[in-house]
Amino acid sequence: MGAIVHDAEHRLLLIRRLNAPGAGRWSLPGGRVEQAESDVEAVVREVAEETGLEVAVGVRVGTVVLPGPDGVAYDVRDYACGVIGGRLRAGDDATEARWVRRSELMTLDTAAGLVDALTQWGMLPR
Repeated sequence: MGAIVHDAEHRLLLIRRLNAPGAGRWSLPGGRVEQAESDVEAVVREVAEETGLEVAVGVRVGTVVLPGPDGVAYDVRDYACGVIGGRLRAGDDATEARWVRRSELMTLDTAAGLVDALTQWGMLPR
């Protein structure tokens, strides 16, 4: 699952991934749902681990299927979120974390399909 987080300036929160899949590319914060964990609990945990921010999780915006190693496919459910606390910093599976505007997003090396999905869902930053 992943978190689509916009700030008061309508910028989008992105992280640069440390590990595969997508190592070195910019993506939404997120990751695996642990056993006995709900999507909402996983989103809150992953955002905190990767960005230092606390979020309130809203509606599921969309789902993408991403290819993984050895023919595995990841079903990634992305949720709209709002920041309720914390301080932005990169951590866990992120080498960087930052807020980006649409013009900057278009210049970054992003995860495959990210910009297309955000466009389709109406979730691009301003």
